[in-house]
Amino acid sequence: MSTHNPESAKTELLDPGLYIVATPIGNLGDITMRALDVLRRVAVIACEDTRVTGKLLKAYDIKTRMQRYDDHASAEVRERLIELARREPIALVSDAGTPLVSDPGYRLVREAREAEIEVTTLPGACAAISGLTLSGLPNDRFLFAGFLPVKEKARGDVLAELASVSVTLIFYETGPRLERSLRAIAEVWPTREVAVARELTKLHEECRSGTPGELAEHYEAHPPKGEIVLLVGPPGETLSDADPDQLLRDALKTMSASKAAGMVSKSTGIDRQSLYARAVELRGE
Repeated sequence: MSTHNPESAKTELLDPGLYIVATPIGNLGDITMRALDVLRRVAVIACEDTRVTGKLLKAYDIKTRMQRYDDHASAEVRERLIELARREPIALVSDAGTPLVSDPGYRLVREAREAEIEVTTLPGACAAISGLTLSGLPNDRFLFAGFLPVKEKARGDVLAELASVSVTLIFYETGPRLERSLRAIAEVWPTREVAVARELTKLHEECRSGTPGELAEHYEAHPPKGEIVLLVGPPGETLSDADPDQLLRDALKTMSASKAAGMVSKSTGIDRQSLYARAVELRGE
């Protein structure tokens, strides 16, 4: 008769290697049973912020030791984790969601693979994918583009580079920067459908769609909080009921009547001369 104790097996360490573990993006219930099992059975959890990861571990009564590993971690810290992974199992987590998706960690994974250390990934929550599924925008092809640059020129350069990409674009954004990013998008793609998904999986989850100009006006009046997924539909995904006057008003905030008319004409197909005449009228109001 076997004397194997299932309960004691749960606390036995896993095989040595690096385990990439996705964690919740908001609601702590959004973690897999496998992830919890791995976090309990590794020797060390490498994390961005021990305070953030500590809250998750406390919620599930996990006592595993944590080791800080973030964008500022030195090569020496990475080398120590690699050496540890040769002998013992270690987990890599981010503050929220799937590690390496706009989070530090790829160097650790790359060097682990080069060192022929076993790397195992555990699927789970990802804000980019959650935002995409909530937005209603085409999801057969999409591009995750990370954070837009802070500086105006660099942000404009990135948007110009992506202008010809015929897929749904996914960006991460912060509350204080959202309005500026929306206005920059409005200058390039005034009629494309845009979605702002924020507070995903949390109590005040929201997904609002519209033109970038409309959304910029909304969030100027209602400054957003929380982490944000900003999505831009592909070139063919425009709002058919977009108001040309509103598009012109948005454009006139940053450009001349002639340029505004040309941009709105290009995106809507409306005659440029009539739009120019209307832009002059609007500027004189």
